[in-house]
Amino acid sequence: MKYLVVLGDGMADEPIEEIGGKTPLMYAKTPVMDALAPKSEIGLAHTIPEGMKPGSDTANLAVLGYDPKKYYTGRSPLEALSIGVPMKETDIAIRCNIVTVSDDDLPYEEKTIIDHSSSEISTEDAAVLMEAIQKEMNDEIYQYYVGTSYRHLTIWDKGEVVELTPPHDVLGRVIGQYLPQDEKLRDMMKRSYDILNNHPLNVERAKKGLNKANSLWFWGAGTKPVLDSFEGKFHKKGAMISAVDLLKGIAVGAQMTNIEVPGADGTLETNWEGKADAAVKALLEDDFDFVYIHMEAPDEMGHQGSLERKVKAIEYLDSRVLSKVVEKMKESGEDYRMLVMPDHPTPIACRTHTSDPVPYMLYDSRVDKKFNGLYNEADAKNSGVVVEQGYTLMSKLLESAQ
Repeated sequence: MKYLVVLGDGMADEPIEEIGGKTPLMYAKTPVMDALAPKSEIGLAHTIPEGMKPGSDTANLAVLGYDPKKYYTGRSPLEALSIGVPMKETDIAIRCNIVTVSDDDLPYEEKTIIDHSSSEISTEDAAVLMEAIQKEMNDEIYQYYVGTSYRHLTIWDKGEVVELTPPHDVLGRVIGQYLPQDEKLRDMMKRSYDILNNHPLNVERAKKGLNKANSLWFWGAGTKPVLDSFEGKFHKKGAMISAVDLLKGIAVGAQMTNIEVPGADGTLETNWEGKADAAVKALLEDDFDFVYIHMEAPDEMGHQGSLERKVKAIEYLDSRVLSKVVEKMKESGEDYRMLVMPDHPTPIACRTHTSDPVPYMLYDSRVDKKFNGLYNEADAKNSGVVVEQGYTLMSKLLESAQ
């Protein structure tokens, strides 16, 4: 028996008047999901524990079977694991996005945050800008590390876990009231603008019509993480397929294998088929019992507020990932159980994460259930099946068919 999770990050949404009161998941053309749904268990799962913020960190921990209230120590420390940054017990890790703030003559506090991803900046371009940051701002207390795309890392020696606001929560707003209360962090963000705004690379980006990657934005502070081994916890040899440092870091912490896929970059142009092929190879040839395929694009399109591109991301997940996985697993004759779901909603209307429960579809190749509906938010709610503790879904996936 083999096991998969196919996770469309931020895929869930709310009804949108523009598409007849449907959600993007309902509106998208998803023939593979439609074919699996009548043979699956469909329901809702609460992946965000009460009182915790709706982040991809807490939500993906839950989907992987780790109770966030027990295991969560902050987002950035998980990313530090992925990058390979050694953390001391007294270190604090902080995510530093390279974002776009308005390029005007206003004081820094009066600028507006325009884009949390700086036009989905490439890792290569970001590394050039981070090198400038490192040269000017690295010291004995604060060290900067290059991550992936717009997502980078700061290690604060003998720091503290301070309250910081995610940039995607304040898109289009004046930034003053959302800046860190810590004076040094706030001053470093201001200084980063002075370093980056007229950097030659940003001058060239502006000429090409791309958003300048002209400021750091700190958030997601946390302490050194400690996760139990996935194999020790669930007795399954597991692998992670993701382009995102957060998920790779969770995998490192859980002692899972990270499988790198060429061209996988977390965007709409990611190597969708490559991820599907890598998952099937891991299960059928490389002796893994479990694979977690993480697709970042629906979340990114939600943050961008792009309905068209979010629908396309969902359709790509169906036609370029699920279709290949289902076809090749069927050809192999191997029995498998598969969980298809988002980690959290990222509604187009608000362009950030919410804590609403998410629809899940649990398919077992050996069972011919008769669910009278499709895989979407509305039918999942109407099913009456609710998993109150999202972290228990993993045990549900890995148990034998009922």
